[in-house]
Amino acid sequence: MPTPPPQLQHGDIARRIPHQGLMCLLDAVTAWDDTCIVCRTGRHRASDNPLRAQGRLGAACGVEFAAQAMAVHGALLAERAQGGSAVPRVGYLASVRKVDLHVQRLDTIEGDLIVTAERLLGDANHILYQFRIEAGPQLLLQGRAAVVLDTAVLRPAADPVHVAGESE
Repeated sequence: MPTPPPQLQHGDIARRIPHQGLMCLLDAVTAWDDTCIVCRTGRHRASDNPLRAQGRLGAACGVEFAAQAMAVHGALLAERAQGGSAVPRVGYLASVRKVDLHVQRLDTIEGDLIVTAERLLGDANHILYQFRIEAGPQLLLQGRAAVVLDTAVLRPAADPVHVAGESE
């Protein structure tokens, strides 16, 4: 479990991820280190949560809460590696696997959600995280997610991709 640094609040998180306004779903980062991040949120209870459908917030929406925790984790690691001046690379959620939903809805959970994402392995362009969301002692959902970082950096602009049958 990571040790708690000074907490980052909602505005600190929003400055580090592409999700803004109501779509920034995390209230605070409570702890983080090289491999793990722990976040807290009460935004699952908000009636204007943009992920609600027909007034409900299904448990599968927790994957987005976890994805945002992964994005903040990547941004914090990039900042630390480059002395606080890094612009994090864009990440894409490539796959989500082994997701177990232990509840049907998140909006009926009274307490704050604790979102934990643990980096299992990765390289410069691909990362595998394990995540879980809890409320108090209750496990709400868990799973794994593969993240692919912006692939534009993999191919130099001067090396265009040719499609078979395309004229030279």
